[in-house]
Amino acid sequence: MALPTEIIGGRLIDGSSFLPTSKMLMNQRVGMVKRNQFLGSPVLVPSQQIRRQEQLKRAVRAPVAAISEDIIKTNNKTTVPEKAVNFKVRAVVTVRNKHKEDLKETIVKQLDSLTDKIGRNVVLELISTDVDPKSKEPRRSKPAALRDWSKKSNLKAERVHYTAEFTVDSNFGVPGAITVINKHQQEFFMESITIEGFACGPVHFPCNSWIQSKKDHPGKRILFSNKPYLPSETPAGLRALREKELRDLRGDGKGVRKLSDRIYDFDVYNDLGNPDKSVSLTRPSLGGKTIPYPRRCRTGRLPMDSDITAESRVEKPLPLYVPRDEQFEESKQNTFSAGRLKAVLHTIIPSLKATISAENHDFSGFSDIDILYKEGLLLKVGLQDEIWKNLPLPKVVTKIQESSEGMLKYDTPKILSRDKFAWLRDDEFARQAVSGVNPVSIESLKVFPPKSNLDPEIYGPQESAFKEEHILGHLNGLSVSQALEENKLFIIDYHDVYLPFLDRINSLDGRKAYATRTLFFLTPLGTLKPIAIELSLPPAGLNSRSKRVVTPPMDATSNWVWQLAKAHVCSNDAGVHQLVNHW
Repeated sequence: MALPTEIIGGRLIDGSSFLPTSKMLMNQRVGMVKRNQFLGSPVLVPSQQIRRQEQLKRAVRAPVAAISEDIIKTNNKTTVPEKAVNFKVRAVVTVRNKHKEDLKETIVKQLDSLTDKIGRNVVLELISTDVDPKSKEPRRSKPAALRDWSKKSNLKAERVHYTAEFTVDSNFGVPGAITVINKHQQEFFMESITIEGFACGPVHFPCNSWIQSKKDHPGKRILFSNKPYLPSETPAGLRALREKELRDLRGDGKGVRKLSDRIYDFDVYNDLGNPDKSVSLTRPSLGGKTIPYPRRCRTGRLPMDSDITAESRVEKPLPLYVPRDEQFEESKQNTFSAGRLKAVLHTIIPSLKATISAENHDFSGFSDIDILYKEGLLLKVGLQDEIWKNLPLPKVVTKIQESSEGMLKYDTPKILSRDKFAWLRDDEFARQAVSGVNPVSIESLKVFPPKSNLDPEIYGPQESAFKEEHILGHLNGLSVSQALEENKLFIIDYHDVYLPFLDRINSLDGRKAYATRTLFFLTPLGTLKPIAIELSLPPAGLNSRSKRVVTPPMDATSNWVWQLAKAHVCSNDAGVHQLVNHW
């Protein structure tokens, strides 16, 4: 078998355009085979040689896939990997500055810019998704420091870009993580990192995180690229880092949390009361095994003296622990503070005006509501009053108004800025049922008429006051049963959640509330249309009329009754949104 193998191999060489002298090489190989006389073959006589050559010619004419042993050896030599070559890649790091710094932060920032020159800097290290076969550890670059920190520390731009240069070898692979060590005294906000210079193209790391000083958190901070992986598909070079990062974020349930921590371990709400101050301020714990939610971030504070199960409180102005990356950023905090100030002023000023003035300042028409958006509260309460002008508060408020371009004006809702009377129309009322602030209460109607789950002995008959005649004219020719089968009817039902509280609500001065049910029809255009509203009160007696159905108007009088019914639905919706769903 060796002879055909050698000749077939020679035939392959002969067909190669890279070796023009392959015929000569083949003849030499045949001669070598004859001289070697391997496998103990006897010397071939001429007739036997001729027959043997004919057999070989027939064998060579067929397609072959054999390769000579010499060629295999040669190819093996050429496929040996070359020695790894080092090359450099560049990182662009985006750091976001604070809008305002206090004196302490400014001083520390200047010190960091000076010490950065002597090695107390920010050091980064690239980590590959691949593992080194020798060390069984992820491949790493050589550490690199951020450049020009001291030169750019005084820039007033919102975002400052720094660079770093890494040295990696040609076997490094694709970067999947970066470690950061902050040797400065002060934390900074790292927004993103982009690595350039790899064959795969730029690799992005969306950080959006505070990088704490090494003195506060000695370990390296780990940041991952924007490529997600399932746990089973995580590259070998990133698995241990992913597990470590997860352990760090979960915490171990021990110790007192620092404001710079990024730990998300949770605890029950056992700090709502203050029994050390007064027994009347004792509050139960919320959450636990039977009721798993709500939860709060664990803080590890000491227990109360009078109740070991209650955690001691943090009173203002001391801040409450929130994981560092979850705290309001500066612009968000400013917006929140401005909104809170607006809310306080919008509440205090009318109250003070009502207290010192005998005039009745209830809204007399819709134009009064427009004034809140156009001119603000100062005009609404009437600054012309001499008593009001002499109070110290309005002077402060006037300065706020002048310096903040209408702090006391209400923000005009976007829907009103486009259409002043959109809120009056049924289509906007229905749109907000699925696109408003509380889109989670609407559901498909399964049974008509709907029924209550409250105790009928206390709250009256469970059946709704809806009748077929209330809605038949609004079903686009369908019967009620057809509309139910085709899922054309929807309901927002606040009957059971409100009815038990109505007596207490309506006993308050100036209050009037109903428990509402609202039916909607899905039109052929794919929009909802309100077709009936039920207003309910707790039964006052055997013959009391506790339920009333209001339908879309047919004249001017019934139009305003319909508008008031929708207003009660919106009132119910706001209460459920804030006190049930939101809370």
